[in-house]
Amino acid sequence: MKATTNAQEQNLVFQGAELLYREGMLLDERRWDEWIALYAPDCEFWMPMWGTEETLNNDPNTALSHIFYRSRAGLEDRIVRIRSRRSPASTPLARTSHTISNVLALEPPTASNMRLRAAWSCNVLFIRAKEQHVFFGYSEYELRLVDDGWVIAKKKVILQNDLIPTMLDIYCV
Repeated sequence: MKATTNAQEQNLVFQGAELLYREGMLLDERRWDEWIALYAPDCEFWMPMWGTEETLNNDPNTALSHIFYRSRAGLEDRIVRIRSRRSPASTPLARTSHTISNVLALEPPTASNMRLRAAWSCNVLFIRAKEQHVFFGYSEYELRLVDDGWVIAKKKVILQNDLIPTMLDIYCV
């Protein structure tokens, strides 16, 4: 990976990182409308499963995924289900605390497109039975510049946990 050197590239990466930090904050605060606005209408949100101990499934169309949405419409539907309080995965709704770190450009950003990688951990606190869980991993993002700024065009979540002891949802990662 080539390190970004000029001020314009560094500013683009800073703007992209700020978007990722904002995403974590909005999820933690359950500000669903603002969170979904971070995503492009044709975005892809994917959390593949591990096919083996060392290899991720590489195609959401032919292999199992924890989560896969082809567009923002799928994410919007998920939010409707969360808000309905009828979703078994989100009842009761867990409290979360996202920690985002190690945001790096995967390739030099351009004025209209950027790929970033960010490490994260999310502490998920459940009300029922006073359970606490920690999900951790990293995400790879493709950001696209639109009139209002950067939006998330693709998000690939790499969950590193060996054990998933409870229901997993979009706000957990």
